[in-house]
Amino acid sequence: MRIIGLTGGIASGKSTVSNLFKMNGIPVVDADVVARDVLKKGTAGWKRVVAAFGEDILQRNGEVDRTRLGQIVFSDPAKRQLLNRLLAPYISYGIFWEVFKLWVKGCKVIILDVPLLFESKMDRWTKPVIVVWVDPETQLRRLMERDGTSEEASQNRVNAQMPLDWKRSNADIVINNVGSREDLNVNFRKVLVEVTGPLTWTEFMLSRQGAVSVFVSVILGVLICRKIYSR
Repeated sequence: MRIIGLTGGIASGKSTVSNLFKMNGIPVVDADVVARDVLKKGTAGWKRVVAAFGEDILQRNGEVDRTRLGQIVFSDPAKRQLLNRLLAPYISYGIFWEVFKLWVKGCKVIILDVPLLFESKMDRWTKPVIVVWVDPETQLRRLMERDGTSEEASQNRVNAQMPLDWKRSNADIVINNVGSREDLNVNFRKVLVEVTGPLTWTEFMLSRQGAVSVFVSVILGVLICRKIYSR
């Protein structure tokens, strides 16, 4: 199994690339979706976050107001780190479970779409790591246009994340998304060909097909040995 890490920064176009993988039949495990699930009302993650941040972050129906919570953590690095520590175990388990279900289905290539791929050290478990990159000026402009926020508020959100240039320098594959959507599509097609090539021997052995092959080989070996020594 080939587990590919996909990350980027806010307004870099990572979600667009993630959707392009889905459109081309590559299964995607989305950490943001997992994070929403672990924050649902009544879950262990929900209880820990409410205990730490208070009921002011809740909507009338008891669900977490993600916009309100985001405003709190983006403006306070200590609270952002606290939130990450509270939810990290649940998100990690959720991602593992989704990967396992895809492994059972026999998927050979999986995308892990994780905004905090490097920060959470999950890049250690993915190969290759793809970073969707834009320059700081383009990132800020797109964020302001997308969310209708002020330059100061947008810059605070950008500053709350690990710099994209650092992520680019630690990536195996970089998708430059400074240009048009057509430019992105062209760059994506090249990457798609690269990451969907034949599995290495190690990747094959980690796949369901590889595990079945090993199991069958062991069983056959045992039967053959029993037949030989029973003579």
